[in-house]
Amino acid sequence: MSDEARRNDVLILGGGVIGLACALYLLRAGRGVTVLEQGRAGGATSHGNCGTITPSHAVPLAMPGMIAQGLRWLLKPDAPFRIAPRLDFALFEWLLQFAHRCNWSDFKRITAHKAPLLRLSRAALEELIRDERLDCEFEPVGTLNVYRDARAFEASRWLPEALRACDLPIEVLDGAQCRAREPALNDSIVGGYFNPFDAHLRPDRYAAELARAVRARGGRIEESTRIEGFRLDGARIGAVRTERGEFAGGEVLLALGSWSPLLARQLDLRLPIQPGKGYSITYTRPQRCPRIPLALKERAVCVTGWQSGYRLGSTMEFAGYDASLNRTRLDALRRGAAEYLHEPEGGEIVEEWYGWRPMTYDDLPILGRAARVQNLTLATGHGMLGVTMSAATGLLLGELLCGRPPPLDLAPFSPARFDC
Repeated sequence: MSDEARRNDVLILGGGVIGLACALYLLRAGRGVTVLEQGRAGGATSHGNCGTITPSHAVPLAMPGMIAQGLRWLLKPDAPFRIAPRLDFALFEWLLQFAHRCNWSDFKRITAHKAPLLRLSRAALEELIRDERLDCEFEPVGTLNVYRDARAFEASRWLPEALRACDLPIEVLDGAQCRAREPALNDSIVGGYFNPFDAHLRPDRYAAELARAVRARGGRIEESTRIEGFRLDGARIGAVRTERGEFAGGEVLLALGSWSPLLARQLDLRLPIQPGKGYSITYTRPQRCPRIPLALKERAVCVTGWQSGYRLGSTMEFAGYDASLNRTRLDALRRGAAEYLHEPEGGEIVEEWYGWRPMTYDDLPILGRAARVQNLTLATGHGMLGVTMSAATGLLLGELLCGRPPPLDLAPFSPARFDC
């Protein structure tokens, strides 16, 4: 295969952790890859999340009781969940589809699909980090979900059974055991769950290291390259039009995260993805920095510490592609952390950040070939688990594009479920 043919073999749209992981697995399989990224590789949603690797999040967001909880939260401006007031018919349809799945039958079905993907990705990620020597502060120390409200903790007693049913380990702890496991927690903690199969890493370092490994294996990453549209050749994508000219590829892989539905619409594909806006605050490390990543359950705040820093994050805001920092959302992270931790903030704020997560209403990613565009493969809709699912996505789609059977059935994640 000539150098020119190899470079134009697979064209990947999107240079976040999903696109970069797909690129790396394809390069390892001997394919040629070019990645198009509108900004800096790994500089969007891959940059500022909390970096937790969480097979324990196999259970879907849509579950019984979620609608009532969401309605209560809508009355509080600093609640973990917010919908910005505006007329948005696509969001309304998305919310109706989400509500339709808030039942135990769909809960069990979706969990049964997510869990094997998450187990595969957790193992593949650790292997990828080791084999490619990715310097990203990876630590397989688990995660700890903690509660201050005894009634809320009691109401969550369904969780251990749900996770154990899909071969995910979990330990039930009382308040004293939580504080013994993580001394950064204060005396208000009444109980929690330890997830030993979880892990964490520094997501911006992970993305940067993926980009380094892609380039080291001969892949091209074209940064500052905004995609404008497509040139079709019958039922195939002949070229991708950008502000820097056209790029062609025998195969095109769309991994644009929350921007995916905007570009896919030009191909007459209607992807039901909503941008779910999350926030984070990054600090220098506090003196009493948690060793284990924490989920502060009543406030829905995630806390992660690394040797290089400390981050509070999470919340979910449906506000379209609003590009502003909502001070109320950021302050809620700080107040929430203060209720659970001896030392909730670091000495110095390094960065305040937001990013859009690509949320599907069934809480499953969209992985596989598009039915109506012959050379298009989709890798999007990973919701809040893009980093967690990145290695499995790269592994599975790498095998698919190389004509080999993937190690996991892709049917539950197929674009065909959305007629795409």
